[in-house]
Amino acid sequence: MKSAKTVLITGANKGIGYETARQLGALGYIILIGSRNEEKGQKAIAALKKEGVNAHFIQLDLADQATIEAAAKQIEQQFSSLDILVNNAGISLGAGITPSQFKLSDLRETYETNFFGTIAVIQAMLPLLQQSPAARIVNLSSGLGSLTYNSDPEHEFSRFNLLAYNSSKTALNAATIIFAKEFKDSPLKINAADPGYTATGLNGFRGLRSVQQAAGIVIRLATLEEDGPTGGFFDENGEVPW
Repeated sequence: MKSAKTVLITGANKGIGYETARQLGALGYIILIGSRNEEKGQKAIAALKKEGVNAHFIQLDLADQATIEAAAKQIEQQFSSLDILVNNAGISLGAGITPSQFKLSDLRETYETNFFGTIAVIQAMLPLLQQSPAARIVNLSSGLGSLTYNSDPEHEFSRFNLLAYNSSKTALNAATIIFAKEFKDSPLKINAADPGYTATGLNGFRGLRSVQQAAGIVIRLATLEEDGPTGGFFDENGEVPW
């Protein structure tokens, strides 16, 4: 019987995912680093272990269903259940390209990771999460996925008119609501997190926030108490409009 809660974080070898792993690891959680690149994943684990984090590598590529299924089997064999799933992995293609000129191949590739791949991970991990007495799923979304922000010409985000990234996060927000409705009468809580405009490789490190700041809302949603919300969209200041 495991003594500590297990956390799977996709794309956790860098950026917000890594910082979330570091902070949750410091709180005593068993950290499962989901990474498609084993070398980068193992490097992240080595760094975490130097800080005393109990970290393990999980081969996981959101665009490869076989790795998702293998990851679920590995977690079941090693830990029997999963307590927290943080869907952090994501990509952004075609920066600066207008919607009318955007390549459909790039649109499909973005959705394969940001939406379809994330849904595939949720579905694969649900049997393990349901073995936990208080499971949590956190989907890393973005304020750029807010239709309210996108449709407001006065909002700072409205100038980032990114067809693939924005709409894929909007779709993920919708999925968050839909999955939360299915499990509303269970202990499982599912929410979307907006970490803010954070300096990561996704935006060429142009973001205005640190990964330490961004991880705050992720950790808060990952560690919600029994009376916490489900099916919501939150940043560090509270609810974000859909």
